[in-house]
Amino acid sequence: MKRPTHKKKKRVLKLLLLLVVAAVVFCFYANYRITKDTEAKVFDDVAGIPHKKVGMVLGTTKLLSNGNINLYFKYRINATVELFKAGKIDYVLVSGDNSHSKYDEPSDFKDELVKNGIPEDKIYLDYAGFRTLDSVVRAKEIFGQADLTIISQKFHNERAIFLAEHFDMKATGYNAKDVPMKLGFKVVMREYLARVKVFVDILFGVEPKFLGEKIMIGEA
Repeated sequence: MKRPTHKKKKRVLKLLLLLVVAAVVFCFYANYRITKDTEAKVFDDVAGIPHKKVGMVLGTTKLLSNGNINLYFKYRINATVELFKAGKIDYVLVSGDNSHSKYDEPSDFKDELVKNGIPEDKIYLDYAGFRTLDSVVRAKEIFGQADLTIISQKFHNERAIFLAEHFDMKATGYNAKDVPMKLGFKVVMREYLARVKVFVDILFGVEPKFLGEKIMIGEA
């Protein structure tokens, strides 16, 4: 068997380098495109955000592995309560992961929201919000909301709104307080990859893991 020549090795290395460069460029493009396309649709000030019937808060774990409260969770709770008490939303849809009996993001959010003064009958739970794409599409297809406010940190809101617009929805985002970089660095790095995945999902027509029967918010 002939060993690869020096020229062949060089061509392979060049090809690999081109692929790496292309991946990095696309990563930056995805981040720029999502941020640019949604910049007028995310709000930090509760006074400036338009009223919507439903605010959908995107789930996350309540506690960190060390037992401390997850600040992403805490700040999303605060933002949701602020919106509701300001009369900017009438109902809350909590969309999160409940993939097994010992992990239930929606119920953790609901318990905390009720403690903070939001009536239980104003809160709806989506237990199949395994990914942001699932949460967005299910808000429309299962809960009948094609025009809503999404509640999370800014970087997450931008991605969710970009997805919502792809699925013919109107969405605004209310930005929960962000987490200091030293605590949220890993999340920020994962977000870059998640934004690339948005374009991959759109290209391949990825759909939610589950749909199901419709649940109409605010209707008896």
